[in-house]
Amino acid sequence: MINENFIDFIINLKPETVPKSIKILDPYSDDEGIRVTKKFYNEFFYDNNKRILLFGINPGRIGGGLTGIPFTDPYHLKNHCGIDSKLDLKKELSSTFIYEMIKLYGGPKLFYKKFLITSICPFGFIKNNKNLNYYDDISLTKGWKNSIVDWIKIQRDKLSDKSVCVLIGKGKNQKFFEMINKEYKFFNNFITLPHPRWILQYKMKMKKEYLDEYVTKLSNIKL
Repeated sequence: MINENFIDFIINLKPETVPKSIKILDPYSDDEGIRVTKKFYNEFFYDNNKRILLFGINPGRIGGGLTGIPFTDPYHLKNHCGIDSKLDLKKELSSTFIYEMIKLYGGPKLFYKKFLITSICPFGFIKNNKNLNYYDDISLTKGWKNSIVDWIKIQRDKLSDKSVCVLIGKGKNQKFFEMINKEYKFFNNFITLPHPRWILQYKMKMKKEYLDEYVTKLSNIKL
């Protein structure tokens, strides 16, 4: 059950140290980020149901890095989840894709009954005013590995089981996850889907096909 203990665990996460050239995105250091995070999880996850975990890469600066909710920017938090905030109503490309997919699936209430979207790394990063992935800098990959392992294990133990998870993002994200999953045996199996940012940047003409792929593969996963 996602209860106050789990919410407290999320909002009290402490980031590891990073090089001076890198800035950490920490929405849980902000009162509004904490407020909307609590409201979101209490709205959609206050029950005893297990969830299939969907692991993205790490939060972006105008999405989960602002709201504290992976793949959820302030605009979609308000217009799809019904949660108002004092945050700028910005739209993130990846968040837009995810909420188009959630709408096709049947809407947030139905989707979040079965799934919880999270990230391999709970914090986002910025370098040179651009989003930085945890695997793009060797100091992040090595320095944050133990925290990432604990983060994944706690979520699995509290919210899911070992049968299956979903990975959002192929390439380096998949390679890293395969490595730690082999070492720590988090899940018996996982399904990988292409990252929304990659789809919208390189395969925009095929967006509908990718939305259908997401909905079909997720619908076929059994709890």
